[in-house]
Amino acid sequence: MTVNPKTDPSSNTQKDPDDWVSGDEPMTGAQRSYLKTLSEQAHQPEAYAEDLTKAEASKKIDELKQALDLE
Repeated sequence: MTVNPKTDPSSNTQKDPDDWVSGDEPMTGAQRSYLKTLSEQAHQPEAYAEDLTKAEASKKIDELKQALDLE
């Protein structure tokens, strides 16, 4: 039996960004703001770029959170 992602909200939070349907779209405003903040806190300004996709931004955010021990 497969789980319907619409009835199991936690399934979308665990999906690999490479598999996102909208992963190639530009990052959201929330991602942009959070990524900028994290890159500054981690002293890694090169981690932030305006032209990242949603999937790329998500991966960078995860990397920076891990570097800052926020996970």
